Amino acid sequence: MFPPARRPSGLIIVSLLWLCTLPAQAQEAPDAGTPPADAAAPPAEGTSEAEPSADDLAEIEKALGADKAAAEPSPTGAPPASDSGAAVSPSRVSVSPNNQWLDLSLVLDMALAAFTAEEPLQTGGHDPNTNGFNFQQLELSIRSVVDPYFRFDSNLVFALSGVEIEEAYVTTLELPANLQVRAGQFLTRFGRINPTHPHAWDFADQPFAIGRVFGAEGNSGLGVEVSWLSPLPWYLELVGSTTDASGEGSARSFLGGGGGRVVSLLDFQFTGAVKQFFPLSDDLSLLWGLSSATGPNASGHRNYTNVFGTDVYLKYRPTTMASYSVISLQAELLYRRRQIPDDVLSDYNGYAQVLWRFAKRWSTAARYEFGTAARDQDGRVADDPLDPEWTDTRQRISANVTFWPTEFSRLRLQAATDRAAWRDEADYSVFLTLEAVMGAHGAHAF
Repeated sequence: MFPPARRPSGLIIVSLLWLCTLPAQAQEAPDAGTPPADAAAPPAEGTSEAEPSADDLAEIEKALGADKAAAEPSPTGAPPASDSGAAVSPSRVSVSPNNQWLDLSLVLDMALAAFTAEEPLQTGGHDPNTNGFNFQQLELSIRSVVDPYFRFDSNLVFALSGVEIEEAYVTTLELPANLQVRAGQFLTRFGRINPTHPHAWDFADQPFAIGRVFGAEGNSGLGVEVSWLSPLPWYLELVGSTTDASGEGSARSFLGGGGGRVVSLLDFQFTGAVKQFFPLSDDLSLLWGLSSATGPNASGHRNYTNVFGTDVYLKYRPTTMASYSVISLQAELLYRRRQIPDDVLSDYNGYAQVLWRFAKRWSTAARYEFGTAARDQDGRVADDPLDPEWTDTRQRISANVTFWPTEFSRLRLQAATDRAAWRDEADYSVFLTLEAVMGAHGAHAF
């Protein structure tokens, strides 16, 4: 494909016009070292060799004005357009003459897996879950600024079983008082792992705490979210959302656990979160959050589920010296309380992980997970309608090594031991995963 024709700069046009006004003798090249026989006499004092005409000056001003307009950014922040109205940018695609731009990317995740258990206890919808090759997902990410007031984001996930609209929402850009609203299908901002996608994880599979409490796809739904950034000296953000409480893979502890429909405001799921960020030093930072979610469950009329969580993310990355080292600690704890007919069940789930990036292209990480059996109000192990086999504590320990050939690909070797106390033996697993990214992908949150 040939590159698009480029507009000549104003300086080139000015030079060409100036050359056109020179005498014909001056434009002819004489022999080297030999002065022309009919060399023109020097101009009289106070005059110029070639005075541009009024038409020439008008052409010069027109050319300079066109260059200035092309160099200035558009009101919507989009790159300048070419003569044809198409974008001049290698990583963006023009979709109309109105300077609307798309960020497009494809992310491929696949794994070669081996399990000792005939039925692995994987809870994530994109986890490797069978011996042999696993096609985890192909994610198509589309991002665009719609106009000065809205941004559009979507993530479409392709699997061997079909296509899923994981997220598709618009976000406001110009609300006053540090307010922002997004509406559509989105992952709720409960905790730290839930709002993220698999290619942003430090492990090949989802923590089983998220799958057990919210579902295989993490907690998401169709709804609206409002967030407010406070003017305090440190970063403090308040988030609240209202979403549909149904969806087998995304609202497991709510109506997704057995069906149901919305007949009143009490049939929605309400999620709230507090996000705080503290720069402890130039090299060390801390992110701490509190989250809660409440909504109806499918066990009976007006029975509700409440989930409370806290998350922490501590990151050390030297900025005062040249270093590729990164050390991070991440942990989440979830407490779930569910009303069922004539009783209330409660359980705890969580994980903690540490990552060490010890070279430009290498890192290693370890993760510990746990989940308790559901207990009734008297503290006894109860019959859990969602997980009837979960009668004791489950613990899983994972470790991995990751290699980045470039910033567009990633290889990971991961091993884990899964000790579910209701099984006679521990389960072991090994994954070798490959990830490849193509196109322009937006930055991930801290």
